[in-house]
Amino acid sequence: MNKNRLEAFSDGVLAIIITIMVLELRVPEGSDLKALLNLFPIFVSYILSFIYVGIYWNNHHHMMHTVKKVTGGILWANLHLLFWLSLIPFATAWIGEHHFAPFPMLFYGFVLLMCGIAYVILQNLIIKTQGENSILSKAIGNDFKGKVSPVLYLIAIFSTYYHEAVSGIIYSLVALMWLIPDKRIEKIFKAEKED
Repeated sequence: MNKNRLEAFSDGVLAIIITIMVLELRVPEGSDLKALLNLFPIFVSYILSFIYVGIYWNNHHHMMHTVKKVTGGILWANLHLLFWLSLIPFATAWIGEHHFAPFPMLFYGFVLLMCGIAYVILQNLIIKTQGENSILSKAIGNDFKGKVSPVLYLIAIFSTYYHEAVSGIIYSLVALMWLIPDKRIEKIFKAEKED
């Protein structure tokens, strides 16, 4: 299969995910500031989830640039990632509607953890298929952010039992950590062009 089809399908699914999330934003019941402030938890949950989906879209885009051959395993691993990403709108709506209550926050963290695990599975399968000397393998290196993120998600998930605000802060910190542009793949492509 051509990797362009896989990318186009993935881009379409991610666009639908963002569309579903934005449709959860309702017009305030009233026309004053108080009515708008009542929607604050929903809006904050939307912003955080939009950032997460954007991070996955960006990293998926860069990762797919390294792929030379798409196998059946890569297709299934990609669908596995899209499955977990497709649960983000549900988890987002749940935490927003219930003002970041403990169990919805725990579920939100579980979805984020599974998205991260699914991404690593796809990444490792691509490396296995493309070889240890592939662009992606060289670019990943020790992958500090990829290793620390699941640990932070687990800490956040368990923190919901004590205080859900701690979980929210950790989820936000992980998103901020990934918001910093990751130029590893771009650097490898540039270095290979210069050789």
